[in-house]
Amino acid sequence: MNEDQSISLIYAVGGLVLVGSALAARRLPMRQTLKMALAWVAIFAGLFVIVALRDDFGAIWQKVKTAAVGESAETVGGSLRIPASEDGHYYAVAIVNGHSVRFMIDTGATVTSMSRDTAKAVGIALDGAGYPAIVETANGLAEAQRSSIDRFQLGPIEREGMHVFVMEELGDTNLLGMNFLSSLKSWRVEGRTLILEG
Repeated sequence: MNEDQSISLIYAVGGLVLVGSALAARRLPMRQTLKMALAWVAIFAGLFVIVALRDDFGAIWQKVKTAAVGESAETVGGSLRIPASEDGHYYAVAIVNGHSVRFMIDTGATVTSMSRDTAKAVGIALDGAGYPAIVETANGLAEAQRSSIDRFQLGPIEREGMHVFVMEELGDTNLLGMNFLSSLKSWRVEGRTLILEG
């Protein structure tokens, strides 16, 4: 048990002793006193659970908020501020050829990469022109088809003709890579917030 938990336990026991002595002083019938004591125990137990699990409740609230309103990126002037998600990664919804697409921002990806299904859905050309690229992924080497995004917008930042790799191996994941990040005026991490300046 750490120091904070010990202090919380001392306060809880002290509160119960205070309530118990107040009930005893009122000299109520035993049955009524017992009901009131159980009610106070339930109140203290509920407060203890809320305090003990406050970080977990915060994480649950963040997931509910993200599911309800989408990613929580915020535009401030000409910059975009993206908070880290629960898994430590940064995610953002971009407009690709007029369609909303969720990307994980990946500084380890040299080129922005999209799954084949997503690329088809947003109208990226998949005609097989040019040589395929061999890229290194977390699961080993993979073949990627070269293409480009006609219109790309992330918050206030817009690009045209942005190079992209299309890969089967990505599943439903799309990676926003260094070819986008290096085109920015600047990008940096402050605390748990990624700041992109177009």
